[in-house]
Amino acid sequence: MFPPPKVVTLIMTGASGAQYGLRLLEVLVEKGIQINLLLSRPGQLVINMETDLQVPGRAKEAEVYFTELYKAQPGQIRVFEREQWMSPVASGSGVADATVVCPCTTSTLSAIAVGASKSLIERAADVCLKERKQLILVVRETPFSDIHLENMLKLSRMGAVIMPANPGFYFKPTTIDELIDFIVARVLDHLRIPHELTARWGDKGCFP
Repeated sequence: MFPPPKVVTLIMTGASGAQYGLRLLEVLVEKGIQINLLLSRPGQLVINMETDLQVPGRAKEAEVYFTELYKAQPGQIRVFEREQWMSPVASGSGVADATVVCPCTTSTLSAIAVGASKSLIERAADVCLKERKQLILVVRETPFSDIHLENMLKLSRMGAVIMPANPGFYFKPTTIDELIDFIVARVLDHLRIPHELTARWGDKGCFP
């Protein structure tokens, strides 16, 4: 059982569902967690396409942008370039307590599964696995091919948590934000970070 993390690496790739990663980032800031943020180029484009945000392409500018957007403490959010190999997340001596890829493309899933650390994004996940830290992959694709399923099984056997972005409906959501919070809540549960984002199964109000 992993203890609650003090430092989390959040990786956002180019799958649809940028809102999941952004909401997770917001909550982690509110909880006082130190965040290492990595954005793939497609991930940045998807954020700009799916939301009203316009995230800068350069890491330092994105760091200032998110710090101001979520009112983070100075230095609480650190954004690294995709080729910034001297960053802490590239080494086992600087690895975060947990790494979350949200949303996770199937191409990123594949690269992590075979250890193809061609960018800092893949390297950060690879380091997380080799150091036996917590790795959560919020995969966003449908349907899954045999390749996707085999890669998920392979990573699950390595200890990673495979968490497809499949929100529940038993609590009768009425807004998209509630569906987003459902997935973010599940990530927080696995990180052992307390929250009150959604009603839980069996809670009063979940059922008629």
